[in-house]
Amino acid sequence: MSAGDRTAGPRRRRGSTSIQASRLVAFDVLMAVDADEAYANLLLPHEIARASLAPNDAALATELCYGTLRRRGHYDAVIENAAHRPIDHIDMPVRNALRLGAHQLLATRVAPHAAVNESVALARRFASHSSAGFVNGVLRTISRDDDAAWTERLLSDVDDAAEALSIEHAHPAWIVRAFRTALEAEGRGDELSALLRADNEAPRVNLVALPGRADLPQHAEPNRYSPVGFRVGTGDPDAVVGRSEGTLRVQDEGSQLAALMLTRVAPVREGERWLDLCAGPGGKSALLAAEAASGGATLVANEVTPARAELVRRATAPFAEIVDVVTGDGRDVGAQHPDSFDRVLVDAPCTGLGALRRRPEARWRKRPNDVAELSALQAELLRSAIAATAPGGTIAYVTCSPHLGETRAIVGETLRRMRDTVTAIDAPEVLRGIVGDIDLGAPDPDRNPAIPNVQLWPHRHGTDAMYVALLHKADR
Repeated sequence: MSAGDRTAGPRRRRGSTSIQASRLVAFDVLMAVDADEAYANLLLPHEIARASLAPNDAALATELCYGTLRRRGHYDAVIENAAHRPIDHIDMPVRNALRLGAHQLLATRVAPHAAVNESVALARRFASHSSAGFVNGVLRTISRDDDAAWTERLLSDVDDAAEALSIEHAHPAWIVRAFRTALEAEGRGDELSALLRADNEAPRVNLVALPGRADLPQHAEPNRYSPVGFRVGTGDPDAVVGRSEGTLRVQDEGSQLAALMLTRVAPVREGERWLDLCAGPGGKSALLAAEAASGGATLVANEVTPARAELVRRATAPFAEIVDVVTGDGRDVGAQHPDSFDRVLVDAPCTGLGALRRRPEARWRKRPNDVAELSALQAELLRSAIAATAPGGTIAYVTCSPHLGETRAIVGETLRRMRDTVTAIDAPEVLRGIVGDIDLGAPDPDRNPAIPNVQLWPHRHGTDAMYVALLHKADR
């Protein structure tokens, strides 16, 4: 049974109530995320459409859902303090009603009586009548103070700086520490609070006009850095994309820059062969294909799963004549096709810590051991990419994570192990050749080797925290 089917059940069984539709949709998604590990960014649009919400109600449902999920850890700490019991000892429907109510009380302009009353109604409808009194009492306790006062109370017994920032900015402490280390690696540790705040802000939808096939639409707001990126000042981005026949697409500016750094590291020669080693779901593949088509190159897009390969095929459909979508394990490609490609993109599977503002529940699902598990795969994929690259060719190693264990550590170790095969290209210089002046910090040689890589940041650049390193394979 899908999350959508599961959440539909209680409404059919119990009939209508006074609960506002937008709150009901937000609650349904919170329950699906909690119970089934659903992805809010995929489920919420479906639930909004199924409930036929008007635009204003859809906007409220989105704010309630995403806002509650982003700051869930903070709200859980507040609820535990007010309820005098651990959050895990509270039944799932009740704790999600409490989370939704806490968000409305502490972070929105919703009238307190409405926040309390409708959260009580949710508990009564999806849990029990007895739980309604508990929710009422806890939320009335929370409503007596604002968020600043609650934060001060929660911090009163906390000595560790990372733990304090974790409570204040609703990020797990291990992620706070990882971000701090990554910022300190470029001499910018003092930007940590600004980064955490940026992670809690809903990003605007960003789009790309595939070069050679589309221009920026009239009244578009050009991106600050990407020469092919834009935002829609007014109107519906989905409508803009829908009318474009695949030539205008939703894509973060950081993802665009990562692809462009590979395609524009040097002029494209007619007949070049390119490889996207981990292509799904196909956003970067589409931009690579557009750039390849303009320069007379071809692209092989490899994806390990057939379903995601089909997504890549759809994404690159406007360039089907020069794109070959294949299915296979990227770790095997180097051995199967040695010295075959002039440019190779390794958009490596990663923790996704650089896109937490877009995936509100992700921060609470990630664990420190995820990094260790992924780093072995990332290193294997990079070595495979190098083997598949022709002598004199270029490899771009990209992650949507700033964690040093997924970025500098992988690239640094590869450069040490394969120093006779690959060398680092000055990625900041390449990026500045595309975008002009950009603040990338400065490597701290006492903390990390001075790999000339690029790390983008939400708070500084307005992009996802995208990491890019460029490598040159030695000529024979």
